Amino acid sequence: KFEFNPKDGIDNPALSLAEDTAGEGEGEPRFYLLSKGSAETFGFCLHEELGCRGHIIRQVELGGLAQRRGLQDGDRLLQVNGQFVDHMDHRKVVQKIKASGNQVLLAVLDGDSYEAAKDLGRDLSQMLPTDIRPRLCHVTRDKSGFGFSVSGPEGMKGTFQLSVQQDGPAERAGVPPGSWLLELNGASVRSYSQTQLARKVHAPGMGGWGTGVSNVTEYPAFPIQIKQSGSKVTLLVASSAVEEFYRLRGLQIMATLADTSWLPFKVRELHMVKGPAGYGFLLKEDDCISGAIGQFLWDVDAGLPAEQAGMKEGDRLLAVNGESIEELDHQQTVLRIRAHDDQVTLLVIDPAGDEFYQSVGFGNPVWSLPG
Repeated sequence: KFEFNPKDGIDNPALSLAEDTAGEGEGEPRFYLLSKGSAETFGFCLHEELGCRGHIIRQVELGGLAQRRGLQDGDRLLQVNGQFVDHMDHRKVVQKIKASGNQVLLAVLDGDSYEAAKDLGRDLSQMLPTDIRPRLCHVTRDKSGFGFSVSGPEGMKGTFQLSVQQDGPAERAGVPPGSWLLELNGASVRSYSQTQLARKVHAPGMGGWGTGVSNVTEYPAFPIQIKQSGSKVTLLVASSAVEEFYRLRGLQIMATLADTSWLPFKVRELHMVKGPAGYGFLLKEDDCISGAIGQFLWDVDAGLPAEQAGMKEGDRLLAVNGESIEELDHQQTVLRIRAHDDQVTLLVIDPAGDEFYQSVGFGNPVWSLPG
């Protein structure tokens, strides 16, 4: 569990590095793709220290996962899941790491280089690539199809590049032209041959996006239509630049690192100031679609602050005042809401969005927030 202590820092959950980043030059940012384990500790703490700048890596456990992979005492954390965090409030950075779930991508810089760059007034964000996240895109078919076709070398598994119709459904859903297909409806295509993918997704008599668009590679393209998906399909894709970033570092691209800003399913932030009759809603504990226990919002009273803020019956509560409630029980959540007497900010998601995120493997989409 994360435990915040302003003196001692934050103990992070058990995480393990996917690959080493050996060979990166001194003074350059280093990238670590971390996967949480249930029975381990991560082996370091994240500190905010009086008189020191930045989010500081401390208490690197001797022989622990972090040390074995190269994380060093005094390193400064610059980026979490592709987002620059050096300028952010420390607690907010902790929440971003915590809310990222089982995987998180961190970029760090050694302490001496960090201090030297700060003394020179250098913009540290310029040391980092601006776009290192794959995209999760939800495509709705129109009369011409989904607006993309797939090409790939015969005999090579898991290598599928997308041609995208200009102003077609796929492009409108955020699929970059020439991007690489990683997952289809939450399932990895890494083990598929072209024949297997075509057999899985092609429905006779229903084309892809028609004619007039040239292939993005020398490989033959084939139209794609999704069985068992009706008129919608969810794709995890990576641009060539993003794919190269991960490949050069020996890192695996994971869906939990994806940019979700293109998705039609959004979490909503509700800010409420308590009125004479209270906020005007009830919080109930119930089973989530995944089978886990969640906190849901019901009995929203007409005309009171909750309804005025946009709360809908059946919304699932994700965070209170910017802090995830994923590990809290019902009573703890109620106390969190009551911590400020007269106002509160809730992060919620509606049932349709909740079901979507569960279907692609995200139990809590708090991590996807840009801020």
